[in-house]
Amino acid sequence: MTMPDMTELNAFAEVATLRSFRKAADLLELSPSTVSHLIRRLEQRMDVRLLHRTTRSVAPTQAGERLLARLRPALEELRSALGEVDEFRGKATGRVRINAPEQGARLLLREVVPAFQKSFPGIELDLVTEGRFVDIVKEGFDAGVRLGGAIPRDMIAIQVGGQARGIAVASPSYFTRHKRPKTPDDLQSHECIRVRLPNGKLLAWEFEKRGQTLAIDVPGTLILNQESMMIEAALAGLGIAYVFESSVLDALKTGQLTIVLDDWCSGFPGAYLYYPGNRNIPSALRAFVDTIKISSAS
Repeated sequence: MTMPDMTELNAFAEVATLRSFRKAADLLELSPSTVSHLIRRLEQRMDVRLLHRTTRSVAPTQAGERLLARLRPALEELRSALGEVDEFRGKATGRVRINAPEQGARLLLREVVPAFQKSFPGIELDLVTEGRFVDIVKEGFDAGVRLGGAIPRDMIAIQVGGQARGIAVASPSYFTRHKRPKTPDDLQSHECIRVRLPNGKLLAWEFEKRGQTLAIDVPGTLILNQESMMIEAALAGLGIAYVFESSVLDALKTGQLTIVLDDWCSGFPGAYLYYPGNRNIPSALRAFVDTIKISSAS
């Protein structure tokens, strides 16, 4: 057997992990046809089929699964080793891939990214937003952003942006047609813009006052799964929305939206950037983490 080269092995690892030639090609900054050629060449060298291919899906064969299980940690260790050597250049380079929900991405753009790009112009930041929870290691991310309670225990986490608060908001035009609620139970007679979670369930709106905690299954005929759309719907007077306060600060200041049940909306630990704690941190990610720490201290 002819020894494969690193380009072929890396292409195989990304395709097998992401189960997609297109996604792997985007990550590797190659064309799908080039990635396909690398995989074919690797299979020819090893004289074994590594991937099952159909017009709609890609999956590792049994041989491919076994190779991937041994190859993935080896590649991670190699990247870490190269990252450590890279530090001797005196200037961090490379790329940081971060997976975050929409609100987390906005938080990074507001609190961290401007200072990061100013201090480290040579580092490429790849910020992917999606609502579903992902295995950041399996899907090729350096780090993720989630609320504190949703972070796997084997990860290192640092807080970004301090405490958060979920609030109910509506437009002034909505209250020209509806009586303002005084307690969370009053929401039962209102048109609420409900939230569909990534797991398919509807979000219960949580409120707290003087130690009393309530989780309300609100009524409403409009169901959305992205916060930006919920805010747009509230601005249009379609109902009451439950969103992060940080996402609607400008609309609150200009009077386009108003807080509902303000004294029932309490704060909670906010978003955290997290990354694997069982391997050396690449220099580019370390630069991003250091920027968060500096931003938090200032």
